[in-house]
Amino acid sequence: MNREPFITCAVTGGGDFASRSPHVPVTPVEIADSALEAYEAGAAIVHLHVRDPKTRLGSRDIGLYRELVTIIRERNSDVIINLTGGMGGEILFGSDKAPLPAGEGTDFVGPAERMEHILELKPEIASLDTGSVNFDDSLYATTPTWLRSMSDGYREASVLPEIEVFELGHIELAKQLIKEGKISQPPLFQLCLGIKYGAPATPDAMMAMRNALPSNAIWAGFGLGSLQLPMAAQAILMGGNIRVGLEDNLYLERGVLATNAQLVAKARGIAEAMGAKIRSSSETRALLNLKSRS
Repeated sequence: MNREPFITCAVTGGGDFASRSPHVPVTPVEIADSALEAYEAGAAIVHLHVRDPKTRLGSRDIGLYRELVTIIRERNSDVIINLTGGMGGEILFGSDKAPLPAGEGTDFVGPAERMEHILELKPEIASLDTGSVNFDDSLYATTPTWLRSMSDGYREASVLPEIEVFELGHIELAKQLIKEGKISQPPLFQLCLGIKYGAPATPDAMMAMRNALPSNAIWAGFGLGSLQLPMAAQAILMGGNIRVGLEDNLYLERGVLATNAQLVAKARGIAEAMGAKIRSSSETRALLNLKSRS
C-alpha cells in the first residue's frame, strides 16, 4: 500500500463532456478556477486541456493554453501543472471502400504540433500517450518514431513525461524508450483503465499493468465513470497514486453531477480512511524532482 499518495485532477479533458454537465469548465478562466479549487481540495497536480469557448470542444489553440497557464501561475505558485500532449492524434476514416481522405472531425498532426504549447509554456509535466487506441469510428494514432521525437522535445524543455498507457503493449513501447535513454529516471506512468478496447477497469488489469512497469516506476491509475473512485482505492492498495476529475467521470454518485473539487475531496477521504496521508504539491514536487515554473 502507498501510504503517501498524491492526487492528480484531470480537470476538463478534450471530449464532448461540457454538453453533459454544467460543471465541466470551458474557458481558460473557468478551467483555471476549477483547477485551483481542486488544488485546495487536495490535488497536487492538475492535468489540463483547453476548450474552444465557442464550440465548447477540445482545442489545440496555443493562445488558450497560454492564457490558462498564465492565470494559474499568477494565482498559485505551488500547484504542479501537467499539460496534455495527446491532442492532434484523432483520425475519423471515410467509408470502408474509401477510408482516405480522412473524414470530418479528424484532428491529426505530427509531433511538433502536438507539443508546441508544451515547448513554449514549459509545464512541470506533460502527458505522453505511448501507443495507438481503437474507438468505434475513429483511431487515436501515434508511432514509436513520433514518440521518440516528443520525448526528445520534453527532455530539452526539462518537462517530465507522464507516460499514459492504455494496455500492456504501450508499457512495452515505453520501456523501449526508457532503454534508449529517451525518458528520464525514475519514469512516471499513468495507468488508464476502462477506455473502450483498452485495458478494463478491474483489479486484475491494474495488477497486470503494475507488474509490467519498470521496478523503479512512480505510477498512478484511474478508471472511467463509476469505477473512478474504486480504482483510486485500488491504486493506493497496489502502491500507486490517484487520478480523478471530470475528464474521466462526471458523477459524484449515481445521479449527482460532480465538480472537480468534490471528486478530489471524496478521493482524499477514501485514502485517509484507508490510513493514507495525501502528499502536498511541495511533497509531490520533491518526489518527482520537479522545479517550480512560476
